[in-house]
Amino acid sequence: MIRVVVVDDQQVVREGLVALLGLLDDVDVVGSAADGRQALALLGTTPADVVLMDLRMPELDGVAATRMITRDHPGIAVVVLTTYADDVSIADALRAGARGYLTKDAGRAEIGAALRSAAAGQAIFDAKVSERLVAALDARPATRAKPSLPDGLTAREAEVVGLIARGLTNAEIAAELYIGETTVKTHINNAFAKIGVRHRAEAVRYGLDHEL
Repeated sequence: MIRVVVVDDQQVVREGLVALLGLLDDVDVVGSAADGRQALALLGTTPADVVLMDLRMPELDGVAATRMITRDHPGIAVVVLTTYADDVSIADALRAGARGYLTKDAGRAEIGAALRSAAAGQAIFDAKVSERLVAALDARPATRAKPSLPDGLTAREAEVVGLIARGLTNAEIAAELYIGETTVKTHINNAFAKIGVRHRAEAVRYGLDHEL
């Protein structure tokens, strides 16, 4: 069972999410909170695997709460569920440590899949957010000289991290680079060890921060 805490300042939304997630066989909603401060207090006493986090809340917003959760509870993944899909909101959430980002038009199946992926250490973004990430990368000037590769990455490793930042799966990366999935996994393992990240959401943030 995936132990989930739901955080949203709107009571009707919060209760609706609790009821919705209760229909999933592999999800156990262990608590809910109306803001980030309540969420942190709850996590101090309640074991959880994933926090489903709203962004805009009083007292302590979702970005600040995510930053504190990933710092104080590194074993807990945060998946953002919000009405906002602008570049600043997405970037702030990812830099704070969110492992997933969904908009509130996501359905039960999509939310459930996101919770499972996050609990397994994988990054998950809905289609709208993935489009924003790709658009942000494509908008960068093509004529600008590329910086030297950071952290000892090889050109291929940097390329793989950049494709992860664009939201590609291992299979899609393999097809893009005309290499096998086993080779892709090797490059990912080597790159993650060099740049000090543990999962794909952190690699996405790294790729964006280093303009890969």
